[in-house]
Amino acid sequence: MSSRTLIWICLTVGSTVGGYAPDLFGAHGLSMWSLLTSSIGSVAGIFAGYKLGQWWGLS
Repeated sequence: MSSRTLIWICLTVGSTVGGYAPDLFGAHGLSMWSLLTSSIGSVAGIFAGYKLGQWWGLS
């Protein structure tokens, strides 16, 4: 697996989890909170995928 693939996987997971997070607190799925937390999850997923790729020595 390349680091690019790992970053894409983490981005997808982070965006999905971030998009569903407001539903746990009663917000609607297509609210501004959902868009905001999905964006935050995407950025966090990119960062996590990059760091994991470095840690595992992927190129």
